[in-house]
Amino acid sequence: MNPTPEAIRSGHRRALAKAITLIESTREQDRRLAQSLLAELLPHTGHSIRIGITGVPGVGKSTFIEAFGLHLVALGKRVAVLAVDPSSPIAGGSILGDKTRMEVLSRSNDAFIRPSPAGSALGGVAQKTRETMLLCEASGYDVILVETVGVGQSEHQVAGMVDFFMLLMLPGGGDELQGIKKGILELADALIINKADGESLGLAEQAKQHYQNAMHLLRHSGFWTPQVRTCSALNNERISDVWELINDYYNQAQDNGCLERDRQAQRLEWMHQLIREGLEEKLRANDAIKSLLPRLEKAVADQDVTTYTAAKQILDLI
Repeated sequence: MNPTPEAIRSGHRRALAKAITLIESTREQDRRLAQSLLAELLPHTGHSIRIGITGVPGVGKSTFIEAFGLHLVALGKRVAVLAVDPSSPIAGGSILGDKTRMEVLSRSNDAFIRPSPAGSALGGVAQKTRETMLLCEASGYDVILVETVGVGQSEHQVAGMVDFFMLLMLPGGGDELQGIKKGILELADALIINKADGESLGLAEQAKQHYQNAMHLLRHSGFWTPQVRTCSALNNERISDVWELINDYYNQAQDNGCLERDRQAQRLEWMHQLIREGLEEKLRANDAIKSLLPRLEKAVADQDVTTYTAAKQILDLI
């Protein structure tokens, strides 16, 4: 049974799960069904707060997301957690263990947790997660949390599809900044220092000051000055402060029109990305190009032709 727009809009969890499976499928027939479904649901999307969450290994992302999600559920919100898992380049599998890592939240009727393998199909992580996010919005979820695994390229992709992007940090006095690319910090709308409890409380306050100083050195465009907060997800302390901060950002972004402008820019970038990836996919599938490319690659490697000339020969075959 294919999921219907009516079932998804009514909040039917099984219909939503089946629709996401269609989105993630690489079969052309499934993709057509998924796009048809999305087209009908599109007018009913865009009403949630979209939040991206990343952090260094061991920072407690799952514990934080569960505590944060439970806080939102207690406030009467419906929460969807979309966890981006990296597919293994060797075996092709993914570690999809998010429901076991967020055991209490996954039992809530107002929460929906969906781990998705990054894969390598058209659009990759951005395509699948963006469209899954739209399905969750059409299904009535008020807050969409997109978790990324590790600190790397996926952070840039996730930051390009959410309204608010937060970076979780450890209370280690600021040394962790050395291990994070400057570009990731520039994406962040907030730094949240987790595990600020017990003997680490003093370290967390020192780290907060250190991070605040570091953030002032970075350029951030727009109306918002990135904030630094501390919390303890394990002890469920100051989680409400994080939600208040996000609400403050969201309200300001709505009031000055930045929210819709940013979402429009994201949609356009998404379209252009799919065009680029689609062209590359068609290039690889072209028989004439498949025949010519190895010879041109050898000629370029041996410096018999320039890279520009070789690229132009391929493009001229389109």
